[in-house]
Amino acid sequence: MTGAFAVVFLWIIDEGSSYTDGMQLHYRLQGQGPTIVLLHGLFGSLDNLGVLARDLQRDYTILSPDLRNHGRSPHSAEMNYTLMAQDLLALLAALSLPPVILLGHSMGGKVAMAMALLAPQPIKQLLVLDIAPVAYDQQRHNAIFKGIQAVVDAEVVQRPAAVQVLRALNFEEATLHFLLKSFHQGQWRFNWPVLQRGYPAISGWDIPGSWGGPACFIGGECSDYLLPTYHSQVKQQFPRAEIHRLPQAGHWLASEQPEAVLQRVRQFIAAAQEGQGGLSA
Repeated sequence: MTGAFAVVFLWIIDEGSSYTDGMQLHYRLQGQGPTIVLLHGLFGSLDNLGVLARDLQRDYTILSPDLRNHGRSPHSAEMNYTLMAQDLLALLAALSLPPVILLGHSMGGKVAMAMALLAPQPIKQLLVLDIAPVAYDQQRHNAIFKGIQAVVDAEVVQRPAAVQVLRALNFEEATLHFLLKSFHQGQWRFNWPVLQRGYPAISGWDIPGSWGGPACFIGGECSDYLLPTYHSQVKQQFPRAEIHRLPQAGHWLASEQPEAVLQRVRQFIAAAQEGQGGLSA
């Protein structure tokens, strides 16, 4: 392959890096069987969907990458869905994987949608957790960026001190502990200045086209990311999509209700592989 998808070098190990046009994505590969790619959300890392990976690896090969500017993957001054999709498509090519199942949460769900729309051939099924192909409020994460800046300004090194900084800003405990998974030895592993500068592209959506493969969108009933008002946009770009909302689940539905999410995921994959196109909504 050429251009943005050219592969320069690759270490094929259980946990490694793929060198693709200078973007050295860190990833974890585990399990055996058909491949599911798990894509984490904003401020996260490949560990975020670990509860799903630990179950699914019994029957599938699980590829969990750190997206650019996150985790142990490189930092870049550029951040948009086309580039993130190209990073992942290059990784799939480097690993010589057959067509894969994509499963992405939040920002990772948008990356998965972009991959399917830009290069449908390597994708056989699409699962998206609590996100829609729409533009969201650009102020949505202002408080989080303020908290990240406050930790930097406090010059703290240890997590307990960072906890106190965020608690003083009235952060919810779940959000606080999620963020601090990416805080190590006084440094944020995600490239927060670029994420903040690139937030209009991250919160937005400008990938055109449609993808006619089997798709499943799963949202939390208590979340505002996959509201019924967004279902028409989902269907416009993913006409075969089925849409589910889990009762009493919020945005972090994989950690809040892992068994319910796994049941939906496994049933959808099995039904789609049998040619049924997934479950009825």
